[in-house]
Amino acid sequence: MLFKANSAAVYGIDASLIEVEVDFSGTVANEEHFHTVGLPDAAVRESRDRVRAAIKNSGYLIPPTFITINLAPADLKKEGSGFDLPIAVGLLGAYGALRIDNVGGDLSKFLLVGELGLDGGVRAIAGMLPIAILAREKGIPNLILPAANAAEAAVVEGVNVYPVSSLLEVVELLNSAVMGAIQREPVRVATEALLGELQQFSVDFRDVRGQHTAKRALEVAAAGSHNILMIGPPGSGKTMLAKRLPSILAPLSFDEALETTKIHSVAGVLDAAQGLVTQRPFRSPHHTISDAGLIGGGILPRPGEVSLAHNGLLFLDELPEFPRNVLEVLRQPLEDATVTIARASMSLSFPARFMLAAAMNPCPCGYFNDKSRECLCTPPMIQRYVAKISGPLLDRIDIHIEVPAVQYKELRGGAAAEGSAEIRKRVLKARDRQRERFGKAGDRIYANAQMNTRQIRAHCELSADAERLLERAMQQQGLTARAHDRILKVARTIADLEGAESVAVPHLAEAIQYRTLDRSYWA
Repeated sequence: MLFKANSAAVYGIDASLIEVEVDFSGTVANEEHFHTVGLPDAAVRESRDRVRAAIKNSGYLIPPTFITINLAPADLKKEGSGFDLPIAVGLLGAYGALRIDNVGGDLSKFLLVGELGLDGGVRAIAGMLPIAILAREKGIPNLILPAANAAEAAVVEGVNVYPVSSLLEVVELLNSAVMGAIQREPVRVATEALLGELQQFSVDFRDVRGQHTAKRALEVAAAGSHNILMIGPPGSGKTMLAKRLPSILAPLSFDEALETTKIHSVAGVLDAAQGLVTQRPFRSPHHTISDAGLIGGGILPRPGEVSLAHNGLLFLDELPEFPRNVLEVLRQPLEDATVTIARASMSLSFPARFMLAAAMNPCPCGYFNDKSRECLCTPPMIQRYVAKISGPLLDRIDIHIEVPAVQYKELRGGAAAEGSAEIRKRVLKARDRQRERFGKAGDRIYANAQMNTRQIRAHCELSADAERLLERAMQQQGLTARAHDRILKVARTIADLEGAESVAVPHLAEAIQYRTLDRSYWA
């Protein structure tokens, strides 16, 4: 007898529909004639033992017959334990434990995913959000899934989400259906309420003493989603500033939140209780990370740190301590906002549109150009240290800012510093201007840093005085064409912060100031 059930497999950040076909025939002397075909990996092949034990411990018996499980389409590799539940339901349906008439004669209106424990319990799996989106796209109205994944899947409208905790509960749920409609209320999540919650942060720019120039640079970076590099001695506050940067970023839109949640769901790092990523991610990997850990990898590729930081912030502390090959793989995501990972079996792309914040010392000892401490490094040592960061990578960082040591009077001063709330108000106003500008032009971008060459020419027109200033800066500092575009993007953001319609000379002068460190700092 043949029985079919719908399931899904995740490839990259998208899911594909998998049909689980269960067939049994004849009688055998033992239980070893249980075969799974359709390019299963080890976890899928082992499902036969989990499924058999789960069915037995749920009070059902499987006669010793020849069983074949086919996972179609057969040319896609199947990975993970999420096929346990549809295989078990397929077996129970084939052996008559389900009331087929109650579900319209088949399970075509249901999509089932979940791992089974030996006791029949249903356990959570990774990548549930893409599966829920797939069910909506394929017109499958009902999704039966582990209870721990319910909040994650329920953010997708147009799909009835039914969480279950055991195989027995699944059978009861299906047997209670009438012509494919389950007689139970599905789980609902108010996504607007989740995103509308007040953004609260445990850190604030009010805690930072001094560093007014660095704060201004971070404000500009946040307003235009520009990459920023902070250079300064140990203890000057570079890491402290970077950790407070998320507190002034614009809130996530629903589309951004959904896309970000998909990546975190696939990677298995999503908070099950939350269900939806409501704040921009902040990722800070250690400098011992590998290129695969940063970009992503695996036999079936999984997202790395640059994708987990999508629509958020990637902070690289002690930038020269990262291996050169690890830093060089950042070029593609910084330029294209996507990462492509090629393997023999498949090639997958992950979104990686993030804002990069990096920090570094000016030399190995950290005190080059410091007025209070003597630098113990020789010129060759400094040259080797700085050479770990290539010119093309520096070109892709919009803002380079010096963060000097904080003076005692600033550190102990009683004057209250400006807080994140005040800075964020200005950032949000600048972002509103950018959305309005790009919306009118029909450009599908959200911030100035994402402008291409055509958009730069359209939105960054310069006066004759500004043209002469930019030309002089390019010639004197030997800046590249890429640096030219970065300067114009930053100048446009500075103008937006001031509410100016066009880029003026002061805006351009400030933007040029943020490009001087990579050329003159170590001179």
